[in-house]
Amino acid sequence: MRAEIITIGDEILIGQIVDSNSAYIGKSLSKIGVQVKYITSIGDDRTAILSALQLANSRVDLVLITGGLGPTKDDITKKTLAEFFQDTLVLSQKVLSHIEDLWKSFIKQPLLQVNKDQAMVLSKAEILTNQNGSAPGMWIEKDQTVFVSMPGVPYEMKSIVTTELLPRLIQRFQLPVIVNRTLLTQGMGESMIAERIVDWENRLDPSIKLAYLPNLGRVRLRLSSTHHDKQLVESKVQTAIDELLPLIEDIFVGFEDDRSIETIIGEMLVKNSQTLSLAESCTGGAIAERLTSFPGASRYFVGGLVSYATSIKEQVLGVEGQLIKDHGVVSEEVAIQMAHKAKILFKSDYAISTTGNAGPTTSEGRVSVGTVCMALATPTGVDSYSFQFGNSRERVINKAINKAFELLYNELLKNASKEV
Repeated sequence: MRAEIITIGDEILIGQIVDSNSAYIGKSLSKIGVQVKYITSIGDDRTAILSALQLANSRVDLVLITGGLGPTKDDITKKTLAEFFQDTLVLSQKVLSHIEDLWKSFIKQPLLQVNKDQAMVLSKAEILTNQNGSAPGMWIEKDQTVFVSMPGVPYEMKSIVTTELLPRLIQRFQLPVIVNRTLLTQGMGESMIAERIVDWENRLDPSIKLAYLPNLGRVRLRLSSTHHDKQLVESKVQTAIDELLPLIEDIFVGFEDDRSIETIIGEMLVKNSQTLSLAESCTGGAIAERLTSFPGASRYFVGGLVSYATSIKEQVLGVEGQLIKDHGVVSEEVAIQMAHKAKILFKSDYAISTTGNAGPTTSEGRVSVGTVCMALATPTGVDSYSFQFGNSRERVINKAINKAFELLYNELLKNASKEV
């Protein structure tokens, strides 16, 4: 089954919001054997919507539409869908009752007519219940193509996809098996990995596709294959992985489908009953944000300090002022003290520090833009590092984040091997 995702909203086209809906939908469909062939983004414009729907109808079996279902006048998707399907909008008492229950339970404000109008649906459509909002999803078919309209609010869309859309697709269609396995690597660039595994890649079964997905110090290797025989396709992909792993064992972190490197680090710390703290400067708390975005981080992450200003490094963290004068705020010497002081302050087993000049100017004094110094305090000492991550502020910060996790992961892995 071939699918197209159509996202509707001027805010996507002007960059006001990032289209995360397509990524979620694409990943969800892939797991059940539906191949997304196109992703189209269009504005809140009747002509553009009609044109996109007509084109999708001619080239795919399933069209998933998100956005434009709100209560305001600029949300025109439902009226345009009615025109496309030569249908009329009717009041769904079921949807209206759901909306009234939402208002009584959570909104605690008068139910306005524009909110009641959310219960207007295509007469030919099958309603997909939106447990997290007022705008329902709608399933309607034309010329053997299935169209599904869903709200653009991510958590509402996700609820409909999970509880309504996927079960219907699985039940109503005979879908092939698509196997995607993504291996996470770190510390080696895409071209070097490609050179290392070239012989393996040349021997790869033609039914398996390999994709390199680089991202600032990390490279994901995705193996994909599809077949109606689940056991056969899974066996082929696993055989390819078994042959690949010995070639990249020194840079292999884990499988993306299972857990991220942050999660893996957390599991390693929890297993050893150890904790982590942070002293961040140039990364501005982004490392802590990444750690705490995963459930259960409190079991190993005890806290962090964003010592962005030099005065905070001295007055709160306790870095020696003379040390900063002698070596500069962006230096391995300062990074070492930052990590050491954080480890003491938070009473943790490990501590990571970052200090650098992410740019765009050289206002940090002695160092060029892109210079980042880090330190990793461990139960036995403190190691320091210096890196040059380029001249793009966003790139510098994100590479610093990834490098911090790489350093900690390698240290934990080294200690684990000693214990065996």
